[in-house]
Amino acid sequence: MIFNGIDFDTYLKKFPDDKGYFGKYGGVYVSEELKRAMMEITEAYFTICKSSKFIGDLRRIRREFQGRPTPVSHLERLSCKLGSVQLYAKREDLNHTGAHKLNHCMGEALLAKYMGKKKVIAETGAGQHGVALATAAAYFGLECDIYMGTVDIKKQAPNVARMKILGANVVEVKHGLATLKEAVDDAFAAYAKEYKDAIYCIGSVLGPHPFPMMVRDFQSVVGIEAREQFMAMTGELPDAIVACVGGGSNAMGLFSGFLNDPVDIYGIEPLGRGTALGDHAASLQYGEEGIMHGFNSIMLKDENGDPAPVYSVASGLDYPSSGPEHAFLHDLGRVKYDVVNDEETIDAFFELSRMEGIIPAIESAHAVAYGIKLAKKMGKGSVLINLSGRGDKDMDYIIENYGIR
Repeated sequence: MIFNGIDFDTYLKKFPDDKGYFGKYGGVYVSEELKRAMMEITEAYFTICKSSKFIGDLRRIRREFQGRPTPVSHLERLSCKLGSVQLYAKREDLNHTGAHKLNHCMGEALLAKYMGKKKVIAETGAGQHGVALATAAAYFGLECDIYMGTVDIKKQAPNVARMKILGANVVEVKHGLATLKEAVDDAFAAYAKEYKDAIYCIGSVLGPHPFPMMVRDFQSVVGIEAREQFMAMTGELPDAIVACVGGGSNAMGLFSGFLNDPVDIYGIEPLGRGTALGDHAASLQYGEEGIMHGFNSIMLKDENGDPAPVYSVASGLDYPSSGPEHAFLHDLGRVKYDVVNDEETIDAFFELSRMEGIIPAIESAHAVAYGIKLAKKMGKGSVLINLSGRGDKDMDYIIENYGIR
């Protein structure tokens, strides 16, 4: 399929280019010393990703350890309540550790072992990436440092406990807003000092090249599985697919399987409390081009042009930018990016729980909320939602702030 001059039949091989760009977005905006470290990772990845041993090991890990493939579930009761449109969910909540994050963490940790590294370093917001990397580190026998903001440590106490039980060192980040952006700041600073013995395992499709490409590639298993499963279940493609977007790893995982198909694709950002700066984290909807954390993308800026303060009820989505590939697909128009607010998200959280017996992560509930809105608008057809994680981590926060509805 050719869309706005881009041949999506060969898209995944052509983007990013050799310098790590998706159009004008991406790149490597780090110090010269860290550029050498990024080049080392790139060379190692391009070597190992074509290795039959690496591919075989990763497939075995996914099958025997992660429990893949995860299923696609028909949300039959919710669909009947809404009307004629049929809703389906790709169940990444059933992936080991409860979210999609382990898909790339096992790949990154396997790469670290190949490179002879002794430690993995990462940031986390909702804690799912931190838990996944701590799990991967335990599996491969690596040291693990996880940087997490004070605000998120309080909101995501169950995941903090899991990381510590798995043997990770959870480093509390107290400065600034003490959320995901600050955690990334400190993780990058730590990596700059330890890159000879460690690898920074970025938690999404962002950061300097090769991470946006590498994380997308590891997460593409979601889209590959989902497409095959949906076709087997229904004999056709879904009319639309939906995923939440913060940094955007779960979304790129799903989208990559359908970019070359006549399917409407929706990426959903958090509108939070409203459109005022500081009340949301919808960078693609309200941001502009800018550089942060080593890559060029679309970001929310304050009056000085610096990354703006952001907010979301979902700790995993409160980031002032999005992955460069999302910015590229946004400009192309191939993916339609939209928003849902906190109220719509929490309503969807309870609706899916009560109607289907599936408690979603608050991040995933953004996609569920938009899937519900889309079903009401479409009138007929089918929608596949990426249920990127389960809501165990959010129970205390939900009960404390919203009660039991």
